[in-house]
Amino acid sequence: MADLLIGDDGLARCGWCGDDPLYRAYHDEEWGRPLADDARLFELLTLEGFQAGLAWITILRKREGFRRAFGGFELEAVAAYAEPDVERLLADASIVRHRGKIEAAIGNARAALGLTGGLSALVWSFAPPPRARRPRALAELPAASAESVALSQELRRRGFRFVGPTTVYAFMQAAGLVDDHIEGCLAVA
Repeated sequence: MADLLIGDDGLARCGWCGDDPLYRAYHDEEWGRPLADDARLFELLTLEGFQAGLAWITILRKREGFRRAFGGFELEAVAAYAEPDVERLLADASIVRHRGKIEAAIGNARAALGLTGGLSALVWSFAPPPRARRPRALAELPAASAESVALSQELRRRGFRFVGPTTVYAFMQAAGLVDDHIEGCLAVA
């Protein structure tokens, strides 16, 4: 995989997004942009948990199904889910049907509602300082960081599941807590 890819539109992008239009739109319009809204952060954290063991493109292709199935990722709605909702979700082919991940998403919504100051305040308290320079190669990007390990531990302490350090680092990238766009990428301002 190339570190930067030049698209048919002549623009350079981080190489991981390839030429899939859905991946490109995610990269160009969302990935790495700072988010502070609890529902959007909960969505990304949930989707990253569902992604474990799968390709991210699988999750992107099912994202609208996840949004419908999980009530737009509104914390109060998901936190109110009960066993009939779990069974409904296990039968929903528009999402990844994994009981443990579904139950974790519901439990995570409940845990997020219990946070003083909200999910945003908690996760942003673990944001590292900005890098001195942008990464020049995909090989420079870590799978986890000291901050993702610490945030993972804190989330687990507060009752969250499917939030290991690698999952949390991917969440931090997606939510803009870290900016891992490669030097030369169109997203670099």
